[in-house]
Amino acid sequence: MAIHPNAGKPVAADTIVNIPELITAYYALRPDLSMPGQRVAFGTSGHRGSSLKVSFNEAHILATTQAICEYRVSQKINGPLFLGMDTHALSTPALATALEVLAANGVETMMAGRQAYTPTPAISHAILCHNRRQKAKADGIIITPSHNPPEDGGFKYNPPSGGPAGSDITAWIEQRANQLLTDDLKAVKRVPYERALRADTTHIYDFVDAYTSDLPHVIDLQAIREADIALGVDPMGGAGLAFWSAIADRYQLNLTIVDHAVDPTFRFMTLDWDGRIRMDPSSTYAMQRLIGLKERFQIACGCDTDHDRHGIITHSSGLLPANHYLAVCVYYLFQHRPHWPSSAAVGKTLVSSQMIDRVAAHLNRTLYEVPVGFKWFVNGLLDGSLGFGAEESAGASFERMDGTAWSTDKDGITAGLLAAEITARMGRDPGEIYEDLARQFGAPHYARIDAPATPEQKAVLSKLSPEKVRLTTLAGEPVTNALTHAPGNGAAIGGLKVTAASGWFAARPSGTENIYKIYAESFKDEAHLRQIQQEAQAIVTQVVSAP
Repeated sequence: MAIHPNAGKPVAADTIVNIPELITAYYALRPDLSMPGQRVAFGTSGHRGSSLKVSFNEAHILATTQAICEYRVSQKINGPLFLGMDTHALSTPALATALEVLAANGVETMMAGRQAYTPTPAISHAILCHNRRQKAKADGIIITPSHNPPEDGGFKYNPPSGGPAGSDITAWIEQRANQLLTDDLKAVKRVPYERALRADTTHIYDFVDAYTSDLPHVIDLQAIREADIALGVDPMGGAGLAFWSAIADRYQLNLTIVDHAVDPTFRFMTLDWDGRIRMDPSSTYAMQRLIGLKERFQIACGCDTDHDRHGIITHSSGLLPANHYLAVCVYYLFQHRPHWPSSAAVGKTLVSSQMIDRVAAHLNRTLYEVPVGFKWFVNGLLDGSLGFGAEESAGASFERMDGTAWSTDKDGITAGLLAAEITARMGRDPGEIYEDLARQFGAPHYARIDAPATPEQKAVLSKLSPEKVRLTTLAGEPVTNALTHAPGNGAAIGGLKVTAASGWFAARPSGTENIYKIYAESFKDEAHLRQIQQEAQAIVTQVVSAP
């Protein structure tokens, strides 16, 4: 992975996305369905694309929303649908398009007043709260491409479980949406936007009050307040700005929002590793502004655009690698949530650090290891068999104090507040606690490599298998396991994981971008990690380059 010379630097004026061009393309361009990249395609978390590439346009949202309406009918889902969006430029027109279809189909739709922004976890929280009280089940749509660049759009469906839809659901919606596109959208029901706003089925829902008023059931806010933890928050121009303000006011926290800017160009960011703008709170390049403020705060946190991911900065350590913080969360939560059942397991994706495995074993907790994608944790969080679920890309959710579900989607807000709670109750910040864990269990060296890949190469990589690779050693050690299915639930990885005594690697294509990813970890040293990476890259290059 070559680091761009401008990584970590401010955005140059000549690289800022042209918002009028982006919006015009959304309405003016029509997809060519003979091009695979212009069809509706659900990756690890919804359909994503850009109007400039004719992969996220009005036609896609019309078809996908109609497909969701028909899916609801087929499953007898007749409660309200909670509708939210983030601050990407394409989210606002996509919300208008979706509402036109929802209203025409008679779907009771709950949305924020004045089309305000709504974080992903607030949608999940609203679904779960409704479904605890009512027989008619609710579901939701979140319009967001997460941390992706400003020119991207995204469209996610969360069924009544409250979390990301499983592959069986997204495959149904994807297939039906593409049928509707093929038939020139003739079966799509639609009313004008002004009429949709005035429809009897369109309702205003106060997501901010519903979410923030319930927070004491998942976070010890009293401990944070009494310890007077100095907490800095960078919403990164995202959907959580109003939520952070409400949290600070409602609970009288020493919380400072370091930037109130909301600008769909995201020109206030620093550039990511490849010179592109991403609102990725786990990236040291994207988080340069907040890292520079670490001396002002005991804890600082940033969240991506829909606030389902977190980045934690401590006074002691700077930006914590996501895996470090997740291990600390496991160590803390399973010792400070006395009402969680003793059977509640630790959920992790199989590309997350094995430090989590070691902490879980130390606490005598079952480890539940799944493929990449938060959807694999939804049922466990919903029924309480998981206390915590996390993925390596800084996404996590955990149960309420009483062991019941808070959000079955990732929640960057509670992850940030938990860092303050840990500091308040432990007297040390998460960075200091991680150093203790590393001394006790070993200090891993972890890295992820991203490299460009065509859709065809990604398809080849997703079918990697031990038979194709035939590895017997990894960085000088015998291979102990080569996995194409996750040990926790037996689901296909969509790639390959190879383990040895002191390290491992996993290779898989991205579900949202034209790149492939190699994750690797060594419990020896950096030189051993580099050797693992080199061997993994050679294997992947050989596979994707094969005729």
